[in-house]
Amino acid sequence: MTEAPVFAVVGHPNKGKSSVVATLSQNDAIAIALEPGTTRHSQAYPLRVDGEVLYTLVDTPGFQRPRQVLEWLQAHSLSASDRAETVAAFVRQHRDEPRFHDECELLTPLVEGAGIIYVVDGSVPYSTENESEMTILRWTGQPSLALINSIGCDDYSDDWHKALGQFFQVVRKFNAVTAPFNQHLSLLKAFGQLEPAWETVLDQAVMHLSDQRAQRKEQAARLIATALEDMMGWQEKRTLTTGQLTGTSRETLAEDLRQRWYQHQRQREQSLRLAIEQLYQHHRIQRQEAELAWHSEHDLFSETSRQTWGVSKAYLATAGFGAGAIGGAGIDAIALGSSLGTGALIGGLLGAAGSYFYGDRLSLPVLRIGPLSHGLQTASFGPVQDSQFGYVVLGRAVDHWWQVSHRNHAGRDLLDLEPTDRHWLEDLEPEYRHEIQRAFTRCRKQCSLSSDQRHRLTMAVEAALDTYGQWRQARG
Repeated sequence: MTEAPVFAVVGHPNKGKSSVVATLSQNDAIAIALEPGTTRHSQAYPLRVDGEVLYTLVDTPGFQRPRQVLEWLQAHSLSASDRAETVAAFVRQHRDEPRFHDECELLTPLVEGAGIIYVVDGSVPYSTENESEMTILRWTGQPSLALINSIGCDDYSDDWHKALGQFFQVVRKFNAVTAPFNQHLSLLKAFGQLEPAWETVLDQAVMHLSDQRAQRKEQAARLIATALEDMMGWQEKRTLTTGQLTGTSRETLAEDLRQRWYQHQRQREQSLRLAIEQLYQHHRIQRQEAELAWHSEHDLFSETSRQTWGVSKAYLATAGFGAGAIGGAGIDAIALGSSLGTGALIGGLLGAAGSYFYGDRLSLPVLRIGPLSHGLQTASFGPVQDSQFGYVVLGRAVDHWWQVSHRNHAGRDLLDLEPTDRHWLEDLEPEYRHEIQRAFTRCRKQCSLSSDQRHRLTMAVEAALDTYGQWRQARG
């Protein structure tokens, strides 16, 4: 079996090398800083899928004295045939010399057989000082490609492309922070074409990464569906003895259970956030310079959240009609069809009406006191009776999933909610709309779903993920 390839990411200091490594290795633990010299030693970062290493990225220090290195190489090389060995001789001879520490660190993986990913900043003008670096890299004889990673706002990529094309077999524009997933795969395919020995293993890597992405979406849908079931059906309860309730104590009890219910829902939503981030190997979002934060006006129970992620009364009416019609179909079955569909029609109308009147607000639970039994009573707060709450949770969860799943591991910016100009769920297939509405209704009535109902909700959520992705893509 061919060994997993190794790629050394090299270039001038502070040109985005570590960002490229973080994105291509799916590792957000890699230090990324504005000041040069953050990376002082070469560090290998393998990308694993199901325990198998697909490839390894090596983060290297930047070139410090490329002209002096090239002068040494030219002075010690007799012909083009010995250039690779001359580079290896330079590393052996200067390995312990502080002056060439960084050059030896970055050249060592190349001498050992790594492919070259040369990174430049396309937002600064091309300079001939890079030619010493590129010449040294060409002397190694290793398969190579160049990435134009624009850090600033200006664009000199055309000039860079013309110059890089004279030294490298493949030149691509690649923004490590914003590059979409298909560009990651494109780089792997390009390397497979440059080095025949790697072609098969990199084709397999592309397949594994594509499969992993599909599996992560399925797992995300399952996580969201489970959270929806839990949050829609959640109750806070307390057992009371005879005479324990008075007017004042009832108000205190209601407030206590209400706050506990709120706390559970907020914590449950945050645990979902963390689970989605870990699923996509984003382990450090909250520990970066800009922390993940859901702003106060975007609190789960805020009016802003309802306006942003709630659905319209018209949407609830159509979803409620479909969900109610399924329930009403049971009447027709009992009547052996003699009702001629009357049961489904009545069920649909009742479902639509109930959903319609809840459509313009976010109605939360109230305190309920159960009957006295053996000197005890049960006070409960929840489950939520308003489906609108479920749509707020769903919308926020789907938006968070989309941002995390499309976030490169070099990203250090703030994740934030966005307002919507119209609700994306309008594009969801009716059967999935009805399934989501039915699940919300079942949760508030029976607090939990059967395994089959849970599976159908998961399928509907996965369809919602696809719909939201298409909606975001259409918005540009």
